[in-house]
Amino acid sequence: MPAAVPPLDRGELRILGIETSCDETAAAVVAGGTTVLSSVVSSQVDLHAAFGGVVPELASRAHVELLNPVVAQALVEAGTDGAGIGAVAATVGPGLVGSLLVGISAAKALALVWGVPFVGVNHLEGHLYAAFLEEPDLEPPLVVLLVSGAHTMLVAMEGHGCYRLLGTTIDDAAGEAFDKVARFLGLGYPGGPAIDRVAMEGDKDAVPFPRGMRNEGFDFSFSGLKTSVVTYARKHPEASVADLAASFQEAVVDVLVTKARRAVAETGARGLVLGGGVAANSALRERVLDACIADDLRAFLPSRSMCTDNAAMIAAAAWWRLHSDGPTALDAGADPNLALPVL
Repeated sequence: MPAAVPPLDRGELRILGIETSCDETAAAVVAGGTTVLSSVVSSQVDLHAAFGGVVPELASRAHVELLNPVVAQALVEAGTDGAGIGAVAATVGPGLVGSLLVGISAAKALALVWGVPFVGVNHLEGHLYAAFLEEPDLEPPLVVLLVSGAHTMLVAMEGHGCYRLLGTTIDDAAGEAFDKVARFLGLGYPGGPAIDRVAMEGDKDAVPFPRGMRNEGFDFSFSGLKTSVVTYARKHPEASVADLAASFQEAVVDVLVTKARRAVAETGARGLVLGGGVAANSALRERVLDACIADDLRAFLPSRSMCTDNAAMIAAAAWWRLHSDGPTALDAGADPNLALPVL
């Protein structure tokens, strides 16, 4: 039987969160669902850069080597030990199955040793809760634009744990398109930060790349845009890489912001929240702020450290799940294709 749920106490219940869904080994201690006592992230970017993307087997092995030291550091920085932890949470999906299993196994072992509940967390839900770590007073209903390497979606957050999926990508996610275009342009991996950096030196209006499905519903499509960049670059070898990067980035941002604004207007949400790794993009952050000022809306952009994969957001989501659903059974496994629980 799973351990009993500790009494609800926003100020004292400390949750150790573990995140190993892809190539970041992370652990964090969060109190009361909103107060970050520690957040440690060990990146594997250098390990995978030579391959132009994440190699699942290498990622899993690195998690095995790094997780114990990362957890230990998170506990030390939080000024606590197992006796001060009220629950242990881990990402159970979506993600790379081997990487997920490393974090899940470690979290279950710690929960058993310490005699506390284990909480399995949906990685996507974790991104939704990243904003609450820095803005605890945020109140639904909200529209969340969740943009990462594997996902691009608009979510109406009508309450805690109460979500409605407005739209998602029908092909490439925005982050995936960034990586592929960056690789083609020779900018290296990860593609998002590389294009963001190079685009600052280019002309965003140099090439009028297409805006796929910009005015059609809330679903996204970036595959055609990626192909357009490749085709244009091959036909115009003299084109500036900075201009190509800036024009591509502008097309992506234009589609994302246009749809997000319309989603807020149609749902009557109180504000717009960004989440996911691509939410760290400079142009996207600037355009979202400008749009919300123009529309008299509240915008919340998590700090860049909270946009990328981290364990603090997993612990935050776990706090709400623990008190709404109770502990997760210890026989729960990894689900690499886990979907966001929606209405």
